[in-house]
Amino acid sequence: MPVFDLTRDFIGERFPGTVKREELALTSAATHYTGVVYTLTHDGMSGTYIDFPGHIAETDDGVDAANCPLEQTWRVPASVIRLHRQSGSGAVTADDLERAWGGRPDTPAIVINALGDLNPHDIEKRSVYLDDSSLDWLIALPCRLLVSDIYESQALHGAFLKLFRAGVTAICEPVNLGTLPRSVFLTALFPKIPGVRQLPCRLVADC
Repeated sequence: MPVFDLTRDFIGERFPGTVKREELALTSAATHYTGVVYTLTHDGMSGTYIDFPGHIAETDDGVDAANCPLEQTWRVPASVIRLHRQSGSGAVTADDLERAWGGRPDTPAIVINALGDLNPHDIEKRSVYLDDSSLDWLIALPCRLLVSDIYESQALHGAFLKLFRAGVTAICEPVNLGTLPRSVFLTALFPKIPGVRQLPCRLVADC
């Protein structure tokens, strides 16, 4: 079974936090060894991350990292819509998505690979984006989990607000979407932290 890792590195040039490593001497009458402990300081948008609708206060539906049903992020059937847009190429429309797929997909998850072999950090920030028509198109599908390498525009036209109002959970900053076949199962794994509506996740696909 092919497995695809779609997760951006957590630590690197764009990592907005710190990792502190400590060594602790652990000794008893029976043994002696050194434990290594890590303290992480970061925000919810480190690496690849999941946004539940409650990431925006006005669209909080009560779902968080602790109470999200496992079936909503575990091996969810997904359709992969592929475009080959370049940095600065502007809006992706509903017609663009429908032509790329060859109709309307009917899976509970959608992957939009708008950038082909590029990753989100390979282009000018928000210079390729989902316009209002594409957001309406996605919301009209059965899709309630969206993985995309593009979302909002530089003008901040409200892509996330529109998706979250419709109950769509979004996963941001994925990588390697260009390696996926047309249909996959998506899994997002993250710590079970009550009250947290946005946090880093490990994103994988299999088929």
